[in-house]
Amino acid sequence: MTETVRAGYRVRASELEGRNWLNTGGRQLNLEDLRGKIVLLDFWTFCCINCLHVLDELRPLEEKYSDVLVTVGVHSPKFEHEADPVALAAAVERYEIHHPVLDDPELLTWQAYTARAWPTLVVLDPEGYIVAHLSGEGHAAGLESLVAELVEEHEAKGTLHRGDGPYVPAEPSAGDLRFPGKVTALPGGTFLVADTGHHRLVELDADLAGVRRTIGDGVKGWQDGNADTARFNEPQGVALLPADVAEKAGYDVVVADTVNHRLRSVNLATGAVRTIAGNGVQRLLDAGNQTKAGAASAGSGESAGDGVPSDSSDLPGADPLNVSLSSPWDLVWSSKLQRLVIAMAGTHQIFGFDPVTGSVSVLAGTGLEGLLDGEASAAWFAQSSGLAEDGDGNLWVADSETSALRRLVLDGTGSVQVDTAVGTGLFDFGFRDGDASEARLQHPLGVAVLPDGSVAIADTYNGAVRRYDPVTGTVSTLARGLSEPSDVLVDTGAAEPLLIVVESNRHQLVRLPIPKEAQSVDEGARQTQRPRTAVASGPMSLTVRFAAPKGQKLDDRWGDPTQLKISASPEELLVSGGGTATGLTRELVLSDTVTDGVLHITARAAACDGEPGGEIPDHAACHMYQQDWGIPVVLQAGGESELVLDLRGLD
Repeated sequence: MTETVRAGYRVRASELEGRNWLNTGGRQLNLEDLRGKIVLLDFWTFCCINCLHVLDELRPLEEKYSDVLVTVGVHSPKFEHEADPVALAAAVERYEIHHPVLDDPELLTWQAYTARAWPTLVVLDPEGYIVAHLSGEGHAAGLESLVAELVEEHEAKGTLHRGDGPYVPAEPSAGDLRFPGKVTALPGGTFLVADTGHHRLVELDADLAGVRRTIGDGVKGWQDGNADTARFNEPQGVALLPADVAEKAGYDVVVADTVNHRLRSVNLATGAVRTIAGNGVQRLLDAGNQTKAGAASAGSGESAGDGVPSDSSDLPGADPLNVSLSSPWDLVWSSKLQRLVIAMAGTHQIFGFDPVTGSVSVLAGTGLEGLLDGEASAAWFAQSSGLAEDGDGNLWVADSETSALRRLVLDGTGSVQVDTAVGTGLFDFGFRDGDASEARLQHPLGVAVLPDGSVAIADTYNGAVRRYDPVTGTVSTLARGLSEPSDVLVDTGAAEPLLIVVESNRHQLVRLPIPKEAQSVDEGARQTQRPRTAVASGPMSLTVRFAAPKGQKLDDRWGDPTQLKISASPEELLVSGGGTATGLTRELVLSDTVTDGVLHITARAAACDGEPGGEIPDHAACHMYQQDWGIPVVLQAGGESELVLDLRGLD
């Protein structure tokens, strides 16, 4: 690994090391090849919804500065499956990444640049020095102003070289479907599929091969209209409404239009598509935090807050088209709640939507990322991506980033409780059957309830369909050898119920029998492998650096606009200093009896357009910057007693 060296007060960038390069036509790049360009290193992993948000945030910047800016995606995997080069190549194609990508499975470049979170952004100037270190999403506006400054400075110095970058597109691979996401059954025996990579919906014949019709013109975008003119952006979940509800609503199907951050409706008789919820602005804050940082609704960053409304409370505003959503990923009709339930992956929450009244509500989740059971209003989720209702009206959730199967228990009185059937936390995964307390999944995206009441799970990164039996509390394997299954559906049209599995990376749907004797697999339990930070027990100073971009100032109209939320796993690791409070510095005390663990840190800062020292203009655009860190630590003598993290640090 190349060591970072100092030249005066500036830090020279470390070399880019990894296994291979993608999107370069086979060329192996190094920093010298990029000299003269402004380089933006995007440390990402393809499981991470925040990383996917950043890919979209960066597209306009890359287009505007295409002759001076080179984005390099440094893929630093969280899950074992993401270290597979074939899976990475598919993800680069799936997400239409139009810049070079360094495959860094051993986290060599990740460590060289002291990355601690997905996503992390590092900006290098044309002379090869680090000028900014950013964590989280929402930095597009600040990056644009920084790039403009660097262009002006280095054009004057003669160190900026204009011209094409090193990106070379790869050959596409797909057929009638391209990375399909979710599926639902339609009356008459056909199936409606979210053809995610083609940005449209496809109705398949009962044989899953013939295309009955398409809905959407296949061009990425947002446009209402008829089946030939409507546009989607990476749609995922599709849900058929009950006939009586559809008659009142005036449409039959609701689509989670994921990257557009909207819900769309489809009238199956006419093919008409329209927007029924969402304003296209990515949701930042939960409804319980609209006062102090309410102006941030036009800003950027991942949402999280300490309080959310109760399970049936509507979000502010009567117009569903003025509500901000964030990457809705799946949908299911709840017979008990009489509304659609939405897996809102981008805010780690579960939402509700009433097709008749148009009301949007938060059902569960604080917006903090993690695994925490209990009352719905206090529960934590992590990128929930699949939903199903069982015979008792309870809701099963594929909680992808915790590799968990969760459940919302509805008691009929309005109370919602969250519990976990399989899974233990953000960094635990594996492929293990047996007792549910010991069983492990790997980034599941889909879930369905089988006729006997057990639950089938699209265990995506294990390439398998798993089964959880709530009666025995055990997990088994129904099928394996699949290519990133993203959804599973029970097909009751045959003499014996079958499974329909969406094999996303093979661009197809397949029917599989439900075996009478399931397999029992044990390939072990794993944890995300990241370098641990050696820390000393006792006092520790924590500082999160944040510098507002040029043309912005901290939004101090309601007091301190910054906040830290700190906890630890195990809880005993943190003797004092935990909890939520304003400010971006905190004095912690670490245990002298715990040997290792994880510090969980969430930082937020609100800034608005305006000059430092001046007033924030009326109707100024405001921005919320936020990042969650999970810092693995090992306690040892001589370890660090200070921890510095960058929310937006400038060098």
